[in-house]
Amino acid sequence: MRYVVRHLFGGVALGALLAAPPSAKAAEGGLSFYIEGQAVPLGGVVPPQGLYFDSTTYFYNGRLGGNRTTQLGGNIIADAKVNMVVDFVTALWVTPVKILDGDLAFAFVMPFGEPAVRAGVLLDGPLVNQVAGRPVGASVSDATFNPGDPIVSASLGWHSGNWHWKLTGLVSIPAGGYEPGQLSNVALNRYLGDISAAATYLDPTVGIELSAAAGFTLNGTNPSTRYTTGHEFHIDVSASKYLTKELSVGVIASHYQQITGDSGPGARLGPFKGRVTAVGGTLGLTALAGQIPITARVKILREVEVENRFQGTIGFFEVSFPLWVPTPKAAAEPKPVAAKF
Repeated sequence: MRYVVRHLFGGVALGALLAAPPSAKAAEGGLSFYIEGQAVPLGGVVPPQGLYFDSTTYFYNGRLGGNRTTQLGGNIIADAKVNMVVDFVTALWVTPVKILDGDLAFAFVMPFGEPAVRAGVLLDGPLVNQVAGRPVGASVSDATFNPGDPIVSASLGWHSGNWHWKLTGLVSIPAGGYEPGQLSNVALNRYLGDISAAATYLDPTVGIELSAAAGFTLNGTNPSTRYTTGHEFHIDVSASKYLTKELSVGVIASHYQQITGDSGPGARLGPFKGRVTAVGGTLGLTALAGQIPITARVKILREVEVENRFQGTIGFFEVSFPLWVPTPKAAAEPKPVAAKF
């Protein structure tokens, strides 16, 4: 148990801290905070006390075909494609503090990336007026590298034998490099909160991992577009097998569903709600660099059941390692006992 927990970065369920690809008629431009598959495997594990670093590169390639439309940056577009690469840099501090006998942890996440969006048809919006002579119905594309909104979170984690579980709350702060009227933005430009619960069964003797994580995202209003995104529900499950202490393979399934409609003056396409189911697999590997355990993980999922969203393929490449962990206390030497005569 100690080997597996100390050499794998369970963290604050980093998947729950990331932003997601554009989708159609669901959330603003479909820019959901949640990404399918992000919270598992090891969703319920909080690592031992220390300071940890994680870099998760997220890839998405999707398409919205036919005559379906979506709204992005205040622009109404159709026949759209997106190719997104975003890196989420995370610092996690697992404190020595106990609350209700749970381990208290804090995280800070900063995303950077370049969403490349191409719309075959521009129907309306700021881009119509930004370039003189651009007619309605023209194609338009945008790809800009920019920072996303910073994210802060707190979590409480518990352990009992092979069971691990945790509660997490986070806030995304609209302080990124949002460009009003543009198609390519990592930042969502709205306050939002996410609350989630996760549990993991991890048996290092037989090498089995089972995890489930579920939560709700509560969205605010984008002041630039006056668009209020509806609230969302998400759930992830995983099952993994450790072939060795260092190598694991597994399967992942995820579901996202918007439970309230979009609203506000900027929601010109109405209170549409989206949903998506995705399935895929994962491969994890842990190796020592000197005395530092470094974990790398690849996850690939395909969106198979989609309504009012882009449909595509999701990829993650994660690298994580501890920056500092407390030095174990040396066992006290036994006091000499005076001989009796």
